[in-house]
Amino acid sequence: MTTYQERLQANWPAHRGAVIAGVLGSLTLGLAPFYPHAHLYKQILNIVHGTLTESIDVLDLLMHGAPWVFLLVALARFFVSAQAPLSTPGEHP
Repeated sequence: MTTYQERLQANWPAHRGAVIAGVLGSLTLGLAPFYPHAHLYKQILNIVHGTLTESIDVLDLLMHGAPWVFLLVALARFFVSAQAPLSTPGEHP
């Protein structure tokens, strides 16, 4: 019987590319521009205040939010894949 941590380690090579791409995309496009604050933060504040009315602002929200959604999906797939038991050689799932 393998532990969840062992299954995570075994599944990491299959998910490493997507997770790293999600992290890099989130830290670059997802937070750009960096000064005076992240653009995504401004768009979230616009939603909270109810001032997200212009179509360019909605497009900005989608563009700067997409890498974060990709990262969350990649991490979810990685963690869910570790919940399935590993198949041993010669065993068919």
